[in-house]
Amino acid sequence: MTTRNWSVKRVLRDRNARLCLTGVVISGFGTSALWLASGIWVKDLTGSDGLAALCLFAMWAPSLAGPLLGTLADLPRSRLRSTGRCPHRRKPLLIRTNLTLAALLPVLFAVDSAGRVWILFAVLVVYGAAGVVHDATEAALVASAVDKSLLGDFNGLRMTANESMKLIAPLAGAGLYAAYGGPGVALLDAVTFVLATLLYAGLRVRESAPPPPPTGWRTRTAEGAAFLWRHDRLRPLVLAGGTTMFLSGLSGATLYAVVEGLGHSPAYAGPLYVLQGVGSVAVGLASGPLLRRLGERRFAAYGIALTGAAMALRAVPADLAVLGSAVAAGAGLPCVLIAGLTAVQRETPEELLGRTAATANTLMFAPTAIGLAVGAALVEPVDHQVILVGCALALLLAAVAPSQRRASASRTESRSASDANPA
Repeated sequence: MTTRNWSVKRVLRDRNARLCLTGVVISGFGTSALWLASGIWVKDLTGSDGLAALCLFAMWAPSLAGPLLGTLADLPRSRLRSTGRCPHRRKPLLIRTNLTLAALLPVLFAVDSAGRVWILFAVLVVYGAAGVVHDATEAALVASAVDKSLLGDFNGLRMTANESMKLIAPLAGAGLYAAYGGPGVALLDAVTFVLATLLYAGLRVRESAPPPPPTGWRTRTAEGAAFLWRHDRLRPLVLAGGTTMFLSGLSGATLYAVVEGLGHSPAYAGPLYVLQGVGSVAVGLASGPLLRRLGERRFAAYGIALTGAAMALRAVPADLAVLGSAVAAGAGLPCVLIAGLTAVQRETPEELLGRTAATANTLMFAPTAIGLAVGAALVEPVDHQVILVGCALALLLAAVAPSQRRASASRTESRSASDANPA
């Protein structure tokens, strides 16, 4: 039996981990289907490419308010404060968030003309905001519900599940849209949230109650960011993640220029996305054992370096090199994200975990959009190979930071041990 298979079995044997992971797969399927169908829907109704592209932005934009929305995951349930115990305070929030989305999506049945497209955009914005709360709550709940030794395995499998859904669900969503239109996809997504709710309801977790919040919303929102900035192990990981995602967005803007340089039609980008997804699925399955063997910092550093090598390979005008770069980028890019989230779950106090996880997600994922915007502005006046080589060099430099921090920490620990045990 391979280490990877044993890692998967360890997670699936844990009841809470199994329920959470299945919920992620089911709700992720619906979300990926809606993500593709919403753009097609708007294009069909309005004929506008710009408005169709705004659908993804509408779903993503609320993540910029991640630190604020994540505060909801750390609020105690007021009715239970007097008992001194606060069981399942995040579990009901996760359930309510799923049910809210399930109830919201049928509103999209009213979108039947260009004049009602605004309803779709409004729903997508609320959908994105609820998704931020959902992810922060889930990250904090998983840290309590799943054994600490399984967090790396769980986060890796979660990444595998998400990437797998991105490969499968858009095709299913497009087929469902062709058969039943946008409302059919919305109904499918609503059903997936109901099914995920049933799974989350079966979680067995008991959380201790935090003290009543002594400060206002503004101060509480900033506490997650302040904790990340002060933490010598989390700060370099999260900053490395944000840097990597910015550079991945910058290089991602060159995709169609790369395809054109190879002499292919834009449709050639499809197989490249599939190969990148395959790489992400593979590293997600192997991340648990690799994290235990390497630790978060080295795992992140190696992943960033592999992503840099992939960008350099993509600059080579040859089909085999570009196809190989897609697999390498898919395998390298998730490493720093998995390492960052796992470290946040392990190192953050339970009462701060929702805010800290949401802040970390914002700092790691929001730079992707900035990178895409910068890349879109550069790809016309600057040769795409120059951009890719520049991104590759920057990624290789970024890979040094986590490993340097690790070496510095090891030297500090060695000096402390020597001081404590003089010869």
